[in-house]
This record gives sequence, structure tokens and C-alpha cells, in this order.
Amino acid sequence: MELLRTPPPKERADAARNRAAILDAAASLFAEHGVDAVSMDQVAAAAGVGKGTLFRRFGDKAGLAASLLDARERVLQEGVLQGPPPLGPGAPPSERLAAFADAYLDYLFKHLPLVRMSETAAPGARYRIGAYRFWHRHVAILLDGTPDPEHAAHALLAPMAAEHVTALLPELGEERIRAGITRLWRKAMISG
Repeated sequence: MELLRTPPPKERADAARNRAAILDAAASLFAEHGVDAVSMDQVAAAAGVGKGTLFRRFGDKAGLAASLLDARERVLQEGVLQGPPPLGPGAPPSERLAAFADAYLDYLFKHLPLVRMSETAAPGARYRIGAYRFWHRHVAILLDGTPDPEHAAHALLAPMAAEHVTALLPELGEERIRAGITRLWRKAMISG
């Protein structure tokens, strides 16, 4: 089993400029005001593009969030595919699983509002996102040889859903959530 990542399609120069302006404006506005408080109209105005350009390109705010996350996800994906062990190749599967869980939680907590928006845009959106399919495949590969690695990968990734983490964060805090997920993943590695 092998992980493959599809490269992004080529863009026209003017489309690439508009895309960069929109993503820069959105990132700045989201950082300043919070994801939920920013409208697509505000993003279009700050980027100097028409609303039609913004909506044609990204569809909605969830599509914009997914695009903002793309570069950040690629960094983690490159670490999984080519980075140093234990996140990258060369370490035993149990060490790679632990390293992935920790790296994913770092990514998730840093970008939680954007991940939440991209994962909850529509029912089941989380499972259709290309990044989720990549994470799932990676975990399933590392669980190869255990009973039903495909299901186990979904089960291990479930408590890291952004909506779930967002709901627990005020009550448990980041440290307890991270510790609980780490215990869960370790237990799965031992029993697998």
C-alpha cells in the first residue's frame, strides 16, 4: 500500500494573483476577527476582487477555509511521506503512529476554527476532504496486519474531529484532550 498525493492543477497568472490576494485577505481577516465573524463580502473587499470571483473560486467560506488549510496540510503530509523518523519513514509503525497523532494534534489545535469550518460544511464533509483520506490511508497502512485496519483508522481519527475537539476544549482544555487521545492511540497500538 502506498500513499499518493495529487499535485494541484496549474493556474493562469491572473487567477493565481486573485487566489493569492483572496487567501492573504482571508488569513488576515480570520486572524484579526475570527473565522465566524468574517463574511465573504469582507474577504472580497479586502482582496480587491468581486464577490463573483470569490464565490466561483471557493464556493463558500468552508471552501475558502479548506484552501487556506491546503498549504498547512501539505507540510504535515510531506513530513509523513519524506520527513525524518519517527513521523517519516524508517521508524516502526507504532512509533510512526504516535508521532503522527502528536503532529496532527499540533496542526489541529493551531488551525482549529478553519479545520472545523472545512469539516462541517455539509453532513459528512470531513470524510470527503482529500486531507482526511490521506490521514486515514496513512494510519491504515501503519495498522496493516491488525484486524480491520481501515475501520481502526477511522476509529482512531474520530476523536480528532474538529467539531468534537471544539466541543470538549472549554471543559477539558488542550492538555487533557491531547493526553486522552495519546492514551487511546497507545492502547490501540498495544492491542492491535
